[in-house]
Formats: sequence, structure tokens, C-alpha cells
Amino acid sequence: MVVMRWMVLIGALFLGACSAVSGAQSIAPQAALLEGATVVGTDKTIGDHVVSFATGKNCSTVRKHLGKTYCEEDELGHVDEVYCYHTLGRPTCYATPSPNGESNRIGWTAPGSGPPR
Repeated sequence: MVVMRWMVLIGALFLGACSAVSGAQSIAPQAALLEGATVVGTDKTIGDHVVSFATGKNCSTVRKHLGKTYCEEDELGHVDEVYCYHTLGRPTCYATPSPNGESNRIGWTAPGSGPPR
């Protein structure tokens, strides 16, 4: 897939060069072609590259159109709940609550039991 993107990008640049030689008065077709090739090659517009450079984040209009945040770093991560219990050596953690019948969960108090002491 990456090779295909580069082939499209290089082909678009060559085609853009041909129209510039023919004496076209407007730069708009070349700019539109370059913008399209940039989106195909990098999933970012030229403006997205400028914003990404200025902010130091990975920003993309394509991400925004897919229903995600404009900048990748602004996306809220999903925090997995971890259940940790005291054991003989050090705490043991699981993805599910109390798989072995432990009842003394670390860092958690049962609702209504008051503040930790």
C-alpha cells in the first residue's frame, strides 16, 4: 500500500510538471494536484502539515472527517481498569475483579465503607 501511494505521488508530480511547461497561466491546477497528491501520500493536506509543524502534533483533516480528533495527541485514551490485590511478595493485578477470591483490593474502598485509613 505504501508503494502504491508513492507511485501516485510521483506520477502526480510528473503530470503537474507537464502542465507547467505548456505555459499555463494559473498555478491553481498544480496546487490542487499537489494538494491531492499530498493527501494520498500522507493522509494530510498541506495546511495540516503546517499546523502539525507549528504545534508539534500529528494533525490531519482526514482524521477529522473520520470522526476522530483533528490532532492525534488530543484524542482521549481508553483507560483499562486494573484490579490489584495484596499477595505475599508484591501486588498482583488482573483484568477482572477477584479471579482467585481475594477481597483486599489495593487502592479501592467499598462504597459506604468510609475513607481509607
